[in-house]
Amino acid sequence: MSYSDEDYDLLQKAGKRHLWMHFSRHGVYDDAHDIPIITKGEGMYIWDAKGRKYLDALAGLFVVQAGHGREELAQAAAKQAKELSFFPIWTFAHPQAIQLAERIASYTPGDLNRVFFTTGGGEAVETAWKVAKQYFKLTGKPLKTKAISRQVAYHGTPHGALSITGIPALKEMFEPLVPSTVHVPNTNFYRADDHTGAAVTSWFSDGRGTDAATADDSHQPHPTLGSDLETFGRWAADQIEEAILAEGPDTVAAVFLEPVQNAGGCFPPPPGYFQRVREICDRHDVLLVSDEVICAFGRLGEMFGATKFGYVPDIITCAKGLTSGYSPLGAMIASDRVMEPFLEGTNSFAHGYTFGGHPVSAAVAMANLDIFEREDLNGNVRRNEGAFRSTIEKLLDLDIVGDIRGDGYFYGIELVKDKATKETFDDAESEKLLRGFLSKALFTNGLYCRADDRGDPVIQLAPPLIADQGHFEEMEQILRSVLTEAQNLL
Repeated sequence: MSYSDEDYDLLQKAGKRHLWMHFSRHGVYDDAHDIPIITKGEGMYIWDAKGRKYLDALAGLFVVQAGHGREELAQAAAKQAKELSFFPIWTFAHPQAIQLAERIASYTPGDLNRVFFTTGGGEAVETAWKVAKQYFKLTGKPLKTKAISRQVAYHGTPHGALSITGIPALKEMFEPLVPSTVHVPNTNFYRADDHTGAAVTSWFSDGRGTDAATADDSHQPHPTLGSDLETFGRWAADQIEEAILAEGPDTVAAVFLEPVQNAGGCFPPPPGYFQRVREICDRHDVLLVSDEVICAFGRLGEMFGATKFGYVPDIITCAKGLTSGYSPLGAMIASDRVMEPFLEGTNSFAHGYTFGGHPVSAAVAMANLDIFEREDLNGNVRRNEGAFRSTIEKLLDLDIVGDIRGDGYFYGIELVKDKATKETFDDAESEKLLRGFLSKALFTNGLYCRADDRGDPVIQLAPPLIADQGHFEEMEQILRSVLTEAQNLL
């Protein structure tokens, strides 16, 4: 939908005066700088209030799996609103929440059969931590309250979820936060050698860096972490055990991990990483939480990322793609083991959200999952993920592109100052590059994606699951043009 100049000016004035946007620098929007206003979406594309068209290479915000403008999802919402517009699932239930919970449970790995609905991902993470704490209180281990997560990982904005988040810059203005969180190294293999030091030397020298049955430190050289992906993955997983032991196994409740870590630029797990983490959690009676707010519902070509990487967590958190964004909904999914003590006697979980499991959102989710199955959206990702990767990997010939990593339809492009040394940009350079140039230039050239510096500077791509080769090529061409200009500016 395109607005007249007069109506557009009225929108800008009202937006600048009244709308408090999320994660936004409002001071940059003055008479000379307008707020980007998106008015329409169809398929892979969005349009702004001036009628300009953009390729949506971020699925809104890792959300619009089925693509924009799906009339049947709008119709599902309207039909349900006429029948039952709202009712809470506090003690009561409604058919839409029951049926959706059953359907979600049919997709989960293992025995994750209990679905607790929220309205978004941060609420799901918050719920998971509270469940973990109460689970151990109910099972006679009341000191097990702490949460472990990875450095640079983002898990949400509520106080608990923000405490689990491993990005100091997002937390400092809200401190003091919830105590008892610990952060361990992530799986950024591109920066693996940055982890070298005394702790790594110790890890190799006591035999954990090799096969314990054949380790002989007097004859085998100690490899560096950056030399072997599986070695790095084993080291990274073992840092979780080190943290559990340092804190005391009787104090740690849960480990929160994304299948592919979002913040920092799409860090996939090394082979065997999650299997090792599962062993560690089992050994110390710690719940493994798979935070799949982004990775669930097709982003990696499966309903759940845990299925993609072959592990069974105790809890899954999800949101975003469950409804393709057509209505807000999230969920915490727990195993039968976790649910068991809550079924005893008069026990209850004193936690909930007014709009969790909203009947309209649940109906939209059911219709969205119908599209997944009818159009085989997961299969589309699996069939095309190789082409997606190979197309954007063409950008590796640019001096500014240091690494391209990810999985499925979820990739990060790390930008570097010096390709040979992997030298990154300092804070001022990153600010100038990302916010001063790239974000605006990419959008101006018709590509909506994310330029992010919560870790090292990256561009993230996560298109709707309907994307095909033509869309991949369009992304690559726009990125090539803008990144070429960017490196010439440096």
